[in-house]
Amino acid sequence: MPRLAQAQHIDHPIPYFAFSKGLTIAAPDSGFSLNLRFRMQNRIGILTDSWDLTSLGEAEYEAYVRRLRLRMDGFILNSRFNYVVQLSFSRSDMDWENTLFPNVIRDAMVFYRPNKKIQFGLGQGKLPGNRQRIVSSGDMQMPDRSLFNSVFQIDRDFGLNVYYNHKIFRTPFSVRACISGGNGRNIEKTNALAYSTRLEWYPLGAFSNGGDYFEGDLEREIQPKISIATAFSYNSSANRSGGSIGKELFEFRDIRSLFVDALFKYRGWSLAAEYAFRNTLRGTSPVTFSVFDTSQKSPSLVYQGSGYNLDASYVFVNQNTVVFRYSHLEPESIIRNYQKPTTYLGLGLGRYLKGHRLKWQGELGQTITSTGTNSQKNSWIWRFQIEAGI
Repeated sequence: MPRLAQAQHIDHPIPYFAFSKGLTIAAPDSGFSLNLRFRMQNRIGILTDSWDLTSLGEAEYEAYVRRLRLRMDGFILNSRFNYVVQLSFSRSDMDWENTLFPNVIRDAMVFYRPNKKIQFGLGQGKLPGNRQRIVSSGDMQMPDRSLFNSVFQIDRDFGLNVYYNHKIFRTPFSVRACISGGNGRNIEKTNALAYSTRLEWYPLGAFSNGGDYFEGDLEREIQPKISIATAFSYNSSANRSGGSIGKELFEFRDIRSLFVDALFKYRGWSLAAEYAFRNTLRGTSPVTFSVFDTSQKSPSLVYQGSGYNLDASYVFVNQNTVVFRYSHLEPESIIRNYQKPTTYLGLGLGRYLKGHRLKWQGELGQTITSTGTNSQKNSWIWRFQIEAGI
């Protein structure tokens, strides 16, 4: 045998590699698998009160990496034991402003699936809240989530999750419940506890290829598909304005959030509607003040009130897309000295070059904030973003 062939001889079997969705590495004995993916969102934008030259000179401009993430998932031992890890590396994706430290870990979950209907998960991940939040930021049809989502989302937390899937009269439904620490990502100790649950029902059958968890009808559903869902979260003794996310409160509050949403897709058309209501426990004010703020002009508060969001879109056969967004926030009177009714109108254009893995997205939107009787403040935003990943 030639010496070169002898040098290349390997006694141990080589791991299996696949490149369909990310890079997958599997052990020859099927004892583990590892799937690696990354994605980035590079964005430019303008925020201005007007499009005249004077206002543009005073406008805020953005040019930055909105998200840069590395995701790893797979199984260990056998397909019943799964894991997922997701790390973020851009400052805007670390919740730096609220936590004052780099929050690199986004997801770190281990799962056990004893059968096809039920699964248990322990670790840090998304809570079962509103639809737009549980859809990945990489699967959105506009550069970012809505104004509605920024106020009412319950985001991520560390906890014990239970997932259950079944059918009622041959129509699928799913339930997810979670008991979590209550104060959000990467918190070591907590005085809070949070209880969250979400129920989804698919009266016309399941969406194609998980189409209920990515925005836009890229699958161009041949038959109409509908998802109807509701979610509820109760966060006791929360010390952040959104429970598991947001600025720190000066006093603990019990926070209740209710969500209702629906999704429709058919032949390129997509319509998603969401409603939320949030308040604090009866008898407590959602507004908290620092003991050093004698003027009581700089509170930290829970957004008590309601809101809704509507996204309507169409994906053309050539993979171009157009999106319309309408969001509205309606604070209750107890916080109106600090939060005003706000409406957002947005128009988005984009093109999918390889589904949601490679696309460009543009958005032009107007935010209308009520400042008093028959008066309002308007601002405009324009964004352009390229998403690339595997």
